[in-house]
Amino acid sequence: MADFPAVLASEWTKIRTVASTTWTLIAALVVTVGVSAGICAFINASFDDMRPEEQLTFDPTLSAFAGMALGQLAMIVFGVLVVGTEYSSGMIRTSLAAVPRRGSLLLGKLIVATALALVVGLATSFLSFFLGQALLGGRSVGIGEPGVLRAVIGAGLYMAMIALFSMGVATMLRSSMLALCVLMPFFLMISSILGAVEATRKVARYFPDQAGSRIMQVVPPGAAGGDAPPYGPWGGFGIMALWTLAAVLAGFLVLRKRDA
Repeated sequence: MADFPAVLASEWTKIRTVASTTWTLIAALVVTVGVSAGICAFINASFDDMRPEEQLTFDPTLSAFAGMALGQLAMIVFGVLVVGTEYSSGMIRTSLAAVPRRGSLLLGKLIVATALALVVGLATSFLSFFLGQALLGGRSVGIGEPGVLRAVIGAGLYMAMIALFSMGVATMLRSSMLALCVLMPFFLMISSILGAVEATRKVARYFPDQAGSRIMQVVPPGAAGGDAPPYGPWGGFGIMALWTLAAVLAGFLVLRKRDA
């Protein structure tokens, strides 16, 4: 590990010199903030038309992160490209020749990319929150109210964790296209569909996105007397962290056992 700072420096150089990874991070911020702002403005204009039970359980903080469902897709692409680009270009063989200790190479890549995703994620969450609350007008909440600061920081952590999970999957599959074909439909449709169906709802609540997104909620899902998940905000985030740990470990095992 004596050369680990050099590994970190090389991974930082790779990421910042590839235009696609930079643009996906910008897209994650712009899409999340823009869509969230539009939905908050719509809610403020149509709040009186909502059903009474919807008004009683309205969560202004979560509404400010409504665009996260689309923004996380850009973060998935970022995580996949950070790893997959080296395999598609053949650069992985050069990287392994320069850093024979595969664990160090993977760890350096994950640290640099996750730190970058965390910075962008926190910037996105704070921008989304303050702009969303401004558009909600009299229905807004302050960041000092109970649970709100945790939700805003948690939204940034959620985006970083999504990127890390995607890097683990891409390392395991060793292909950007294959990883995107698995991750995009799952986060865009499959998880939501299974979460909406009564027969699969209790299983789907343990999926990484559904469990992890609990940290962005201030009003509990069961506040209206509905079916609430058996975990709190940090419990849900812990479940997502376990999914991510499993993906990273699987990726490391594949990287260590198979030829580049």
